[in-house]
Formats: sequence, C-alpha cells, structure tokens
Amino acid sequence: MATSTPDQSPSSHSCNDGNDSSYISRRHCAIFSDVVAAHSRIRSRIHRTPVLTSRSLDALSPPGCTQLYFKIEALQKTGSFKVRGATNAVLRRVVESKDEGSYGDGTEQPTVVVTHSSGNHAQAVAHASSSVGAGNRSRAVIVMPRNSPQAKYDAVTKTYCAEVVLCENDPIAREVKCDEIIEDMRRRGEEDVLFVHPSEDPDVIAGQGTVCLEFVEQVKEMNLENVTPPLDVVIIPVGGGGLAAGNCISLRGLLGNSVKIVLAEPEQMDDAARSFASGQMLGHDPSNLLNSVADGLKTTLGPNTWPIIRDFADDILTVSEEDILRSTKLVWERMKILIEVRLYLRSLVAFCLV
Repeated sequence: MATSTPDQSPSSHSCNDGNDSSYISRRHCAIFSDVVAAHSRIRSRIHRTPVLTSRSLDALSPPGCTQLYFKIEALQKTGSFKVRGATNAVLRRVVESKDEGSYGDGTEQPTVVVTHSSGNHAQAVAHASSSVGAGNRSRAVIVMPRNSPQAKYDAVTKTYCAEVVLCENDPIAREVKCDEIIEDMRRRGEEDVLFVHPSEDPDVIAGQGTVCLEFVEQVKEMNLENVTPPLDVVIIPVGGGGLAAGNCISLRGLLGNSVKIVLAEPEQMDDAARSFASGQMLGHDPSNLLNSVADGLKTTLGPNTWPIIRDFADDILTVSEEDILRSTKLVWERMKILIEVRLYLRSLVAFCLV
C-alpha cells in the first residue's frame, strides 16, 4: 500500500473544523450527525473490529512515519465493513419505520430489500434483512453476476436465506435487473419494496462512516502519550465511494483539518483519482481494461459519494498491481492476517501516526 510523508497544511478541499456550521449543513446526502446516529443504531449488531499494530511494518514505513495502525474490517460480521451500511439502512428504513407506524399486529407485509452486488454487499444486505428484520419484517432479493464467487453465493442463499437473481457481469445489467424486479413486485401488489444501493444510499454511507468513529476512539485508547492529534494521516480505499465518503465525514467531524485524508485505488481503476484531479466526476477511462486483482473496486463514484470526497479528501493515490500483491503478502507474513487478495484495498485500511 502506498503512503506519503504527511503534509500538515490544511486542505483546500476540507472544512474548517468539525463543528463548522457550513460543514453540518445539508450540502451533502449525509452529515456527521447521521454517522453518530448510525453507530448508536447498529453498534449492538456489529463487531467493534480490532486495531492492530506491527513493529516490522513500522520499520518499513517512509521516513517520519513512526506508528502504523490497522483497523481490521476483514474480521467484521459477513467478512467486510459492508454490514455496517446495510444494517443501518434496514434498521432505519424497515424496523424503525414500522415501529413508528401502526404495525405490530402481525398483519403487515414484509419489506422486500432489493440490491445488486457480486459478494460483500450482497452478504451484508442478506444478513441485515434476516437478522434485524425480526418478526418477518423483511426479506432480501439480491441480483448477483453469474460469475460471483461460489462461497459468497452460498452465504447469501444458504446462510442468510436470501433469494438470488443472476445476471451478466455488467454494472448496467445489474441495475436493469433490479429495476425489473422492483417493477414486477409492485405490479403484483408488493408495494413495500426498498432498494439499497451498495455505495450511493445515504444510510449506507452513514453506516460505513462508523468505521472511523470507532477507529479514532480506539487509537486514543492506545495512545498512552496522549499525542494530539491522535492521527495525522488516514488512508482509505475507494471504489464506489461509500466507505471513503462516510469516513471522510467522520474524520472531519471528529478531527477537523488536523488529519490528512488520503484515498487509494488501483492504477487500473483510477476514476476517483482522475475525478479529483479534474474537479469533476468522471467514469472509467474507456481505454482502461479494468484488469486488477482488486476487482471489487470496479465501481465508480456517484452523485452522492463524489461531492463528499471532492470536499473533504486531501489526495487520492493510485496503487500498482505489484504493490497491491506485495503489500498483501507482507500482511500475511508479518501480521498473520488472511484477507482476500482481490479486495485488499477494501478489507484492510492502513493508518499512519507521525
């Protein structure tokens, strides 16, 4: 994973501080109070994943970088951070809305939660629908590509009992199939249908932001010397941008401009870096073959995630395939953490304290 020597100058893309009135206004689809509310909502249903350190990796760090912290979301329920956002969306829009309404007599129609995903978000939505939808309040229908990993298909269908509809491995095909399913359900009288986008849904973004809400607290607990600020640089992987956007909000809300937020994506899938450099949201370069071991990052930024990243991130780095594989091997060897190679940048977030 690429890192850089921290620059302590405030970012022109960032807010003035965590309590700035312009920051807490509704300029974005989610704000800091949404993340705090999400954590209160989901904390009893997720793991507070560990933060680990490694002296051997510290020794390999760039000059001036004295301490690395790793938030291990690979140990989260369903195997990724995705369960945070999915659980928040289902709890807020299914369970809480029915609790507030005239329900409770057992006659209400279950909410059908629809989404598309090749694996991690699929498992997260299936898990959330089955575990928080107490009293048959919800069930999940997941659109998955035909080439999805068998282990993830089995987890969605056998472990979490969701219905899977297969489609071609194409982002447009996924969206079209979801639209067809929702339209068909409504024609058949199933009006209570909820679509939860993997990265653009505001409740998903707020839920993913709980990663750094926990992380900052954990680092403060580990920081015996009470160094202020507890973090100088945070490196977050970016694909569709739900994790990155949510945690940009968390970090600015908690630490203001005292922390530098750097996002990272594969060189082979550099839409976020090119968007950031140009100041406008761009898709993948048509000449890019999108051939990366981190193929879970093929998704591009969208109209909800892009403005948050544009306004609050300081930089976006691209990482070569060689560096992704080398870093994954290094984590296996030095930290004894087994993570998916193709999802390396998603599953493990590295943090640097100088």
